[in-house]
Amino acid sequence: MTTSEPLARLAAELDFIGRRLQVVSQELQHAQPAPPPAGAPAPQSTVLPPMQPPVLGQVPRQPTPSAGQIPQQPASPAGQPSDPSQIPQQPAAPAGQPVSGQFAQQPASPAGQPSWAGQPSMSWPSSAPQQASGQQTAPPIWPQTQPNYVPPPPLPERLGREGAGSKAVSWIGGSVTLLGIVLLMVLAVQRGWLGPEPRVLVGGGLGLALIAGGLWVHRNPAGRSGAYALAATGIAVLYLDVAAATSLYNLMPQWAGLLIALVVAGGGLLLSARWNAQFIAVWVIIGCALCDPFLTHGFTPLLVSFLVVLQIGAMPVQLLRNWPSLALVAGVPPVLASLFTTVIHLRSGDPFQTAGTALASTIVGVAIAVVITLRDQRDLASPVILLATSPVAALVAGFALTRPEAAWLAAIVAALMLVVVLGDRWLTTPTTVTAAVVGSVALVDATVQALSGPTQAITLLGESLVLVLAADLARHRAALLASLLTSVFGLLWGLTVVSPVLLVVYRSDVDLTVSTALTALLMTAVAIAIPLVAYRMKVIASPTRNAGPWIAAGLVMLYGAAGAVLATALLVSPDRSGFLFGHTVITVSWTVAAIALLLRGIRSGALRAVGLVLVGAAVVKLILFDLAFLDGLARVIAFLVAGLLLLLAGTRYARLVAHGGVITDESRGVTNQVPD
Repeated sequence: MTTSEPLARLAAELDFIGRRLQVVSQELQHAQPAPPPAGAPAPQSTVLPPMQPPVLGQVPRQPTPSAGQIPQQPASPAGQPSDPSQIPQQPAAPAGQPVSGQFAQQPASPAGQPSWAGQPSMSWPSSAPQQASGQQTAPPIWPQTQPNYVPPPPLPERLGREGAGSKAVSWIGGSVTLLGIVLLMVLAVQRGWLGPEPRVLVGGGLGLALIAGGLWVHRNPAGRSGAYALAATGIAVLYLDVAAATSLYNLMPQWAGLLIALVVAGGGLLLSARWNAQFIAVWVIIGCALCDPFLTHGFTPLLVSFLVVLQIGAMPVQLLRNWPSLALVAGVPPVLASLFTTVIHLRSGDPFQTAGTALASTIVGVAIAVVITLRDQRDLASPVILLATSPVAALVAGFALTRPEAAWLAAIVAALMLVVVLGDRWLTTPTTVTAAVVGSVALVDATVQALSGPTQAITLLGESLVLVLAADLARHRAALLASLLTSVFGLLWGLTVVSPVLLVVYRSDVDLTVSTALTALLMTAVAIAIPLVAYRMKVIASPTRNAGPWIAAGLVMLYGAAGAVLATALLVSPDRSGFLFGHTVITVSWTVAAIALLLRGIRSGALRAVGLVLVGAAVVKLILFDLAFLDGLARVIAFLVAGLLLLLAGTRYARLVAHGGVITDESRGVTNQVPD
């Protein structure tokens, strides 16, 4: 069989299909849209002469029939469909039959049927039952193919691919070479081989030679993997050579060594950005971070400085390439090194140098997190991780300082987080929320380090009030979150000042001061302000819809109010009578507050719900505490006053409801007007 025979058969098939389509087009042009009236002669339709399929290997040369040469056929009688789409489709050709076989000799259509009734269907074959005459056939439904999940190939198959072995061997060789050079530098110092200057020159020359070899191999696309490994090894060797010259050999001051290391790291990582090879940058940073402790005498502030320089050198690459993994790889080593340095040199070394390098690591980490967010706001994980981990180094470094110095260090971190929170217009929500949380922790740390005693709780609660007011004015949810976190720490410290034992048992040996009453009063104010502002900012729903936050705030409010009243009573009368009088006032005040909320709750379902809860709290206190711990006139006054107030309030409440009161069911959004 020659090459021209398949082409001839294909040409014959295409020619035959084209002529058939042309004949069908002529039939459709001459088709009548409606049957003629009764008694009128029916127009003749075209009758196609039988056509034989082309013989394989021959190209037919039959002329196309004209309209005048085709005899006409009578039209379809009434009741027969005149639309080709209403004709039942013919079954598809059996498997293996050629297309041309469907156009073999067809019998002429009998009288009363359109000429296309006997022709094969050109539409998609359907397996549904055919519809009755006179109904429209639904359009064909094309099969929808679902994309199949293709699992990744197994590890042996990936290793067996072409080029995989060369890549693995190249990078393993680079890693072994880098470790060998570091060991050689350390051994040269121990054995006294050569001198400091020749060692540095040999290391620098080797690094430059490796980089030059990588540039030369990179010209050939087939050797790109080897070029990447050579260049990465050369960059790491140059960087570690500078670190050795600064730390091991003391050939240059530390600031000069750090500056040269920054130039080497920045230039090498920019080469990875130019080649669009992220693995070069990641490998260089990991290799240098692992080998640096051998050259800087362990975990020292100088090690943290070199790792921070490496992190700064990666920042231009973040502006050019969107590599989130590079930011994490460069940001984690300085934090870990700073933590180990702080723990090791907690009582030795220079604490200011340790804290300074930790603060530098924090500032650089926060700056890179902001840069990543501005570069690509779709990356949510990397900035959050950097913002959550970078300040830890500075906060932990405060343990090596005195309390005032640690307070200043934590205040700097809090101010840095405040700047990030204020830039929420350009940053993402997870970034600002993380900054608010870390800033709250830093603010609490600064307050606790700077103050002592009851002043800590008072200051923390006051800071929480300031933050919640700022959140209300600026409608800033991150500030509201910071206020909530600060208030939690303030309440924990407040429990040490206004202890539960103080509210339950009278102790003559406990001296109360104004700070106790002020702490309890601030606890009450915080418990009222935070849920109200959160409700106004639509962070939480009303008490009828979401009772959990309101119940928690109500418990804190009752505790703080009871502590404030009892502390004031004991300040006025520091004996048992003052304790009993204070509890009597607490019960009566709860009852009065509940009545006020119920009267206001005629038009607000939320206030009505809070008032009823407060009534229940007052009754529970009367039965469980006042009846058991109070005695004499104090118990009588508590029960009589509370009972009379509740009785009068119930009567007044019923009259208000009966005389045109409006009860709002906020949980259902319905307002019911009570008729007169």
